[in-house]
Amino acid sequence: MPVQLTLDEIRAVTAYAVVCAEPALELARDDPRARAAVDTARVFATGAARTKALRDVAFAAHRAAREAPDAAAREAARAAGHAAGAAYLHPLATATQVGHVLGAAAHAALAFELAGHDGDHLERCRDLATPLVVDVLRRYPPAPPGYGRAGELMRALDAALRGGIPP
Repeated sequence: MPVQLTLDEIRAVTAYAVVCAEPALELARDDPRARAAVDTARVFATGAARTKALRDVAFAAHRAAREAPDAAAREAARAAGHAAGAAYLHPLATATQVGHVLGAAAHAALAFELAGHDGDHLERCRDLATPLVVDVLRRYPPAPPGYGRAGELMRALDAALRGGIPP
């Protein structure tokens, strides 16, 4: 059975992904592809059409991640790519769709972790989730296993948002 989603709900998820990914841009070593992904996602979240440009900047940010000079920059660029990719949350009732909702937050938290920062970014992302974002998340199965440390962080945030517990 498909998950029911409105365009406004997808915009809310994308706006959430943007606010979670944006702080990590400082770690992306000023790569303009990461910034473009976050900026384009923000424009969609505030009402612009969902166009091919979103896919293009998401893919470009993921290319930036592959070319990043260090692990923190790589994860920051991935967070940006996931922020743009959030606009493509699908109405498929699969656990992998949780990555569209929480991927930006998990990769940004990992970027900060790898950079040696305080480690509370995941908690900030928990606090930034609006009731609408949590409602959309709960329509999907829990985050899937795997995906390394970013996957662990995504599952911790998923559990926290579903159950109201600290990540």
